[in-house]
Amino acid sequence: MTAPAKPPKPDWTSRAFALRLRSRSRTIDFVFDGIDGFRRHRTGRHAALLAHYGFLSIFPLLLVLTTILGFVLQGDPGLRNRIINSALANIPIIGQTLRVNPADLHGNVVVLVVGLGGSLWAGTKTFVFAQTAINDIWEIPDHQRPAIAARRIRALLAIAVVGVAQIGTAIVTGIIGVSGVSWLNRILLALSAVLINVAVVAGSYRALTARHLTRRQLLPGAVGAGVSFAVLQVFGATVVLHAITNAAPVYGTFASVIGLITWMSLHSIVALLGVEANAALDRVPQQTSTLTTS
Repeated sequence: MTAPAKPPKPDWTSRAFALRLRSRSRTIDFVFDGIDGFRRHRTGRHAALLAHYGFLSIFPLLLVLTTILGFVLQGDPGLRNRIINSALANIPIIGQTLRVNPADLHGNVVVLVVGLGGSLWAGTKTFVFAQTAINDIWEIPDHQRPAIAARRIRALLAIAVVGVAQIGTAIVTGIIGVSGVSWLNRILLALSAVLINVAVVAGSYRALTARHLTRRQLLPGAVGAGVSFAVLQVFGATVVLHAITNAAPVYGTFASVIGLITWMSLHSIVALLGVEANAALDRVPQQTSTLTTS
């Protein structure tokens, strides 16, 4: 006879010492539950997948932007100089080309069509995986999740909303960096960028989750993610350029790819941590009362 299988050891967040700590405070219970949820829901793996497909969507989108700039800059040196001195010069890969040799940017209809198609395909895949990740975090059964067609429709809607919002926040954060803007106006612009991000994140969380969520279940994580996104939008170029600079001596041209992957990974982690925070906050009151009475 085969020996009976040993029951799996409980995770450290469920051991006796951890349970005693969790029963004393909702804050401690929230932290422990969030850590355990990150492990159980494989949120790190989901974030890596989102970064992967996000990169695949961003790269053809950069081709589209390069092509559009090629059409616009052709024969207009004045506009070229204004764009070089604008926030567009901070965009990875394109920014370096604009600074070094803006004449290298050329318009091409075929590249434009291929870039738009590739970006749309990869962007749809990104938001389909985002739905899977969010539904896993909320532990929604498979039979309650939308069908394939519905998931893709939700993904396309999310692309439209997030894309428009990103353009708006990019314009706002670009104005913040202009030297002639007063500090009061910079603060107001930064707050408006945060509000836009919070609204978009909350709307995305609601649209991409296969269950109805109340404002109380949406706002805490959306606020945290929205503020983090605003910080990334202001200082993100510095982070990406730092990654590119450190990787350039070893990887050369591929350092730009490393910088973009770093950028997408930060956004993916922030977005899913906001969902994990919401789910943990939703579970904590019931768990704390159970731990206290046991």
